[in-house]
Amino acid sequence: MRCDVANYLRIGVSAALLVALMIAGWAVLRPPEARSEARATVAGLQRDANSDRFARALQVRPFEFPRDHGPHDDYQTEWWYYTGNLLDPSGRHFGYQLTFFRRALVPPDERAQLAGRPSAFAFNQVYFAHFALTDSAAGEHVSFERYSRGAAGLAGAQASPYRVFVEDWSAASIAADGDATRVRLVAAQDGYAIDLTLTNMKPLVFHGDRGLSQKSPNPENASYYYSMTRLATEGRIVTPRGTFSVRGLSWLDREWSTSALDDDTAGWDWFSLQFDDQREIMFFKLRRKETGETNFAKGTYIAADGEAALLRQGDVQLDVLERWTSPHTGATYPVRWRMAIPRDGLEIEIAARIPDQEMRLTQLYWEGAVTFEGRSSDGPVRGMGYVEMTGY
Repeated sequence: MRCDVANYLRIGVSAALLVALMIAGWAVLRPPEARSEARATVAGLQRDANSDRFARALQVRPFEFPRDHGPHDDYQTEWWYYTGNLLDPSGRHFGYQLTFFRRALVPPDERAQLAGRPSAFAFNQVYFAHFALTDSAAGEHVSFERYSRGAAGLAGAQASPYRVFVEDWSAASIAADGDATRVRLVAAQDGYAIDLTLTNMKPLVFHGDRGLSQKSPNPENASYYYSMTRLATEGRIVTPRGTFSVRGLSWLDREWSTSALDDDTAGWDWFSLQFDDQREIMFFKLRRKETGETNFAKGTYIAADGEAALLRQGDVQLDVLERWTSPHTGATYPVRWRMAIPRDGLEIEIAARIPDQEMRLTQLYWEGAVTFEGRSSDGPVRGMGYVEMTGY
């Protein structure tokens, strides 16, 4: 259904509320019989009636930095996605997620006529953010969200010096040159907080075809996608049980597009795995609505020296070993898997740190910390990672 964007812009904050309810344009409402409250599920980058008026990820493009660390307003949807696994000196484990999303309300061809609006609160971009913590020792996972207009200093993003923020949650450069390779993450709510410093340790990884990442056989379903796969991390985490000094590794995913999943796709499973021997793997698969079978999958294998290689659907075998049903929503998620990449002699078992890492926000999905161990052609392997699952 096409809405009158100009009217919503004049209403002001109501536009942000509208986008929140519509899941910033990239989620779909679950049927009433499948939910006990009004909540949407992250089922894909869903397009709307205005989508054809935004830029599309259709071909390989050169990346330009620092410019591409910042926003791409001509595309409909964008995110900055930080996740990490951290330990305190006693070995107590924490997982965290701090993610920022941008959603364009006005197509580029309408932006000029709105540029002269006198109010500092006038806006054509909405930002929202998710903050979550997993305290494995306490068996606890908590999650929070915020929405705000991209105006009046309430939310926004910039490339140089790098910064993305929603109110007082932020990722901001602390590098002398303002680059995104050394940043401070800050977020706090309801007695939970992070204050972390992240330093990039490896070359940027460009997924798919030099950063053009297909999301289905349809060439129109694609995004521009790069990652920082090994960010040395230190700082502090606060929970109601105390303040903890922590160290570990984080991962940043950067993606922007005007795209959509195919009609027969229910959602996706996404894995980011950081090996103790300095390797990483990113892998995602899309699932069919009717059968749950994989209908598209891709990934990237990153060697210890940073060299990246494409993983195709046939390269990776992924089997579910255990599932967990949420007592809160009734959704059933995998929580233990076996992943094998025969060409590399790799076979690992991946397990959720705790089963309940469900994000019960305006968007309903599962995102949480995992651990893994197994073997490769080089010998035993182990590590930590994060998994995201939507459409369950």
